Amino acid sequence: MPQALWSQPLRKRALWPNRDKFMTDDKSLPRRKRPTFTDQEALQFHAQGRPGKLEVVPTKPMATQRDLSLAYSPGVAVPVLAIAENPALAFDYTTRSNMVAVISNGTAILGLGNLGALASKPVMEGKSVLFKRFADVDSIDLEVDTEDADAFINCVRYLGPSFGGINLEDIKAPECFIIEERLRELMDIPVFHDDQHGTAIIAAAGLINALHLTGRDMAKTKLVVNGAGAAGIACTELLKAMGFAPNNVILCDTKGVIYKGRTEGMNQWKSAHAAETNARTLADAMKGADAVFGLSAKGAFSDDMIRSMAENPIIFAMANPDPEITPEEVSRIRDDVIIATGRSDYPNQVNNVLGFPYIFRGALDVQATTINMEMKIAAAQALAELAREDVPDEVAAAYQGARPRFGRDYIIPVPFDPRLIHTIPMAVARAAMDTDVARRPIVDMKSYKAQLSARRDPVAGTLNRIFERVRKMPKRVVFAEGEEEKVIRAALSFVNQGLGRAILVGREERIYETASLAGIDVEGREGIEIHNARLSHRNSTYAQFLYERLQRKGYLFRDCQRLINQDRNHFAASMVALGDADAMVTGATRNYSTALADVRHVIDAKPGHRVIGVSLCLARGHTVLVADTAIHEMPSAQELAEIAIESAGVARRLGYEPRVALLSFSNFGHPRAERAEKIQEAVQILDGMRVDFEYDGEMGADVALNRDLMAQYPFSRLTGPANVLVMPAFHSASISTKMLQELGGAMVMGPLVVGLDKPVQIVSLGATDNDIVNMAALAAYNIGG
Repeated sequence: MPQALWSQPLRKRALWPNRDKFMTDDKSLPRRKRPTFTDQEALQFHAQGRPGKLEVVPTKPMATQRDLSLAYSPGVAVPVLAIAENPALAFDYTTRSNMVAVISNGTAILGLGNLGALASKPVMEGKSVLFKRFADVDSIDLEVDTEDADAFINCVRYLGPSFGGINLEDIKAPECFIIEERLRELMDIPVFHDDQHGTAIIAAAGLINALHLTGRDMAKTKLVVNGAGAAGIACTELLKAMGFAPNNVILCDTKGVIYKGRTEGMNQWKSAHAAETNARTLADAMKGADAVFGLSAKGAFSDDMIRSMAENPIIFAMANPDPEITPEEVSRIRDDVIIATGRSDYPNQVNNVLGFPYIFRGALDVQATTINMEMKIAAAQALAELAREDVPDEVAAAYQGARPRFGRDYIIPVPFDPRLIHTIPMAVARAAMDTDVARRPIVDMKSYKAQLSARRDPVAGTLNRIFERVRKMPKRVVFAEGEEEKVIRAALSFVNQGLGRAILVGREERIYETASLAGIDVEGREGIEIHNARLSHRNSTYAQFLYERLQRKGYLFRDCQRLINQDRNHFAASMVALGDADAMVTGATRNYSTALADVRHVIDAKPGHRVIGVSLCLARGHTVLVADTAIHEMPSAQELAEIAIESAGVARRLGYEPRVALLSFSNFGHPRAERAEKIQEAVQILDGMRVDFEYDGEMGADVALNRDLMAQYPFSRLTGPANVLVMPAFHSASISTKMLQELGGAMVMGPLVVGLDKPVQIVSLGATDNDIVNMAALAAYNIGG
């Protein structure tokens, strides 16, 4: 999108003239159902920086002429000849072993309908991102500009050599059935229409557990499936394959029950599930039913229909964005119901992201030729079993002390459960091997499980858990630089995401003017407050408070009054210190050290703690905390020990069991040097303090992070690669993290301020609005202690 667009207010009608055909105006929705972002935020997210959501990054070095010769001519001829002789070697020498194509013609985009192939591209890019994020599957989107099923098939069938699997998406029925069936016959790689099978697998997993909780036998359970499109047909087929009696499953469409002998609105896929029944309407079918699947439209289930169901009914209302009936509506009708929806703001979400990334992960890892019914059933059963296990601390942390347990409100795992990555692929891979569709069986499943676990994206999972926890206990967060456009955007996003109330510090007229020029609507917006420091009724209280703190440090009362009136960091920090707000974020317009000094005028270190800076680094799937990256220039041995303790605490608050390495240029005494001896002394101090986490040093960063190199020092106390790195000095910490970010392609968050008595976080100069939101959430979570 042209950059010039962002200099003008967003004009919905011009950018999206048919918007009202597909979306309800935000203000007409109940509060909990409103989108957590504005139209402009969504457009800017996709347009900022490199447009779109994907890029291609080489996995081999391309630095020298030799590298290029190996990558292309003449070196590339060697794998070419090898693959020509043995095609199976393409999985060894190319990306095919980990590459899935997400393909659509845009005839059934999300809940928006037939908008065409090009309009579907943002969705398909998003699907590709989810493959990578959740299962480390590389993916590329392909939009095929035809609604003719035969033309679509002929296009896709010849793409087989490029990919290890095909994920079909957003193709309308009945063409989706024809396309998938033909491509499965023509191609020797998995072809999977996620709108059909993904929904079916997740819903089946939840149903298995709901039947268990209500003491029902699958073979005797009476089920109604409302909606005979792609997902409805797939659910019906899968559940029958799992053990439902054919005549106990009644499929309905907009014309009523699909019964034997019906001719109106029929096709071969509906006819295959026509039941022997006297029921003719959905209401008839639901009388006495044990369970109902809704894959239709908002409001499809009436109060009388729900009342007419059997005792302890099971209701899966999966229409999106609004279910056939909401949990609140059901609870007013009866209190013995187990209900699931497709929404994240209700328990028991039927979310396809629980399935497709991991199903393809398992299929790719055994080089499966297809995804068959047995593999789908294995995935559903594995999901069901996972929900019955005790949840790990990483999941429990998101529930603010209320650990979810298997029961009526927890029959489906949550999408960020870290165990999904090794549970579902292993089940799928086993099923593929058992049914002889695996070209490369896995021999050592224990090692395979470890490899899968290493593919997680811990930072994204951690942030999501933090966001979920903050949503359960929303906080009032002060955004100190409230007149800046990106800070205003961040504050609005913070509120829209349900994280709490945002307090913008600044002059009302300047904030409104900046927001108006940027096309942001904040005036009168619920959840956003504006505090003008000079005009605040708390001005004198804050000034007196600050004067009592600084009067013996060379400050007169008028100096403190000026700081409160004119410096937003002092004003915002005073709000937090005196309980008028819960947390604070700043730093977008001034240097980190300057902002921290302002805050330290107002807020002390927590008693018994040391204030430090900790950066969170994610590189190639590994997450490490680096300390101290902000405050102690040349820490003493005692300070290094205290930095280790503080950073270990951060690791625990993020859900990791800390393994702390105190770094140096030397490894356990070689070479000997005065600065290395300081690290050894810090380790001895920790020995005397009897801390409750793993630590060791001095050691180099390579030894700390590389299991094989660490094995050369069998006496090391660390049981695995370190996840907390304590640097010997501020300069080495700062330089290394910035180099890692710029040259190594790592994601670096922070430095996070740790050890203050009140929650404050400081972003770096040049931070984006998304960075500010993340740091505001971390402040609300009180990641700093």
